[in-house]
Amino acid sequence: MRILDKYILVSFLKTFLSVFVVLVFIFILQTIWLYISELAGKDLDIVIVFKFIFYFLPKLVPLVLPLSILLASIMVFGSFAENYEFAAMKSSGISLQRAMRSLIVFIAFLSLATFFFANNVIPWSEYKSYNLRRNIARLKPAMVIVEGQFNDVGNMNIKIEEKYGDRDQFLRNVIIHKKEEGQSENFTTIIAQTGELKGSEDSNILQLILNDGYYYDDIQTKDYKRKRLLPHAKSAFQRYTINIDLSSLNDVDFQDESFSNSSKMLKVNALNRTIDSVSVAYNQDYDYFKKNTLIRTGLEQISTIKYQDTVTEKSEDVILSLNSYQNKIDVLDLAINAVLTNKGSLESKKKDLKIREKNLNKYEIALHEKFAISFACIVLFFVGAPLGAIIRKGGLGLPMVIAIVLFVTYHFVGIFGRNSAEEGGLSPWIAAWLPTIIMLPLGIFFTRQATADKGVFKWDDALRSVVNFVKNKFAEFKSQKFRLKRIKTST
Repeated sequence: MRILDKYILVSFLKTFLSVFVVLVFIFILQTIWLYISELAGKDLDIVIVFKFIFYFLPKLVPLVLPLSILLASIMVFGSFAENYEFAAMKSSGISLQRAMRSLIVFIAFLSLATFFFANNVIPWSEYKSYNLRRNIARLKPAMVIVEGQFNDVGNMNIKIEEKYGDRDQFLRNVIIHKKEEGQSENFTTIIAQTGELKGSEDSNILQLILNDGYYYDDIQTKDYKRKRLLPHAKSAFQRYTINIDLSSLNDVDFQDESFSNSSKMLKVNALNRTIDSVSVAYNQDYDYFKKNTLIRTGLEQISTIKYQDTVTEKSEDVILSLNSYQNKIDVLDLAINAVLTNKGSLESKKKDLKIREKNLNKYEIALHEKFAISFACIVLFFVGAPLGAIIRKGGLGLPMVIAIVLFVTYHFVGIFGRNSAEEGGLSPWIAAWLPTIIMLPLGIFFTRQATADKGVFKWDDALRSVVNFVKNKFAEFKSQKFRLKRIKTST
């Protein structure tokens, strides 16, 4: 029996390692293709490029490992069934569960190792890769200007609609928010139809040439009445040049690792502490804002006033009791402004709380995913092994197709659940465990079918039912046609 366990374990390990290496290589190529824009054309040392790839390798494990287990189990057990090795085992009184015993122990240890890997190695690689990417991006700010979003370059925030040209040096529909030295806010906005980036390798000055645009500058005043009018200066230009000093930006230390505030960079204990602190801060801020808003509206004071109306003496409306018409207008104007102010404050706070809630959900999802990935290895093994014994096909043909279909379902369910949970549509723990919860009934069903030596679907019975259905319908049609013919002849 030990020889049998060793034979099954060795067969599975050979197939698993081969599949794992091939899939890792494929996903490495996909990673290089995805981030080639961050590596190419930036005069990076080859060591930095290999560091970039090395730091991204651990993050591929949550994708590659479940697929490798699923595909290897289908291939190995499909090959056993195809070569009638399972038939020989069953004739010797060895059941499917007995044949899977050594692999169950191996998968259990592998799932534990996966948890420790997800809890220690992946946060480390996420931390290293993010800081390295940030330093690479700072090396050439001119190439970091991404279309369709705001990009921080020096003391400016730049957004462009499109880049074109042989070196992407031409820009279309440029919006710039510029912050002057010593100011905490952006009071200058520049809008241009087109632009061009000019620079040279031996110069630390990057020229941004704008064409056909407008220059808006907010005028700061302490007069409240003038401030309500939103005073600003506006000027048009046909050509406007901005010089950006890159000397400080290009002085990049690739060993700088000052950023460590992502949910994927934390271990289980750090995630628990972060979730507790973020939850407490969120609830305190929510309660404080609720009480502060109630005080500002004055509803709390109004609710404490007791009106004593009698039949002969009615309380009068405060606005109607005012003598001057102008006083009534001032009171109404004050009330409208108060309502608009509270409305704007509520909308702003709603967006802020939504962002903080989304951030909290990311931490909770990251916590549950560390446990879900290890349990998914066990579930996908119990999906693949019995399924391979049922389909009785080894190799890379049908097993590869079935494994890809199942894994794509598993993967996209996970993406859907994660995105929905971040927006508050699902509970974070449900989103993290949803793919595994869906695959668990399949594993139970396939294991029961393979143990009872049954197929996934009884094709003979289904085909026989279809044939009988067609025969009955054809007989009814002939009988109805014969009756219509007799009626016509009798009339």
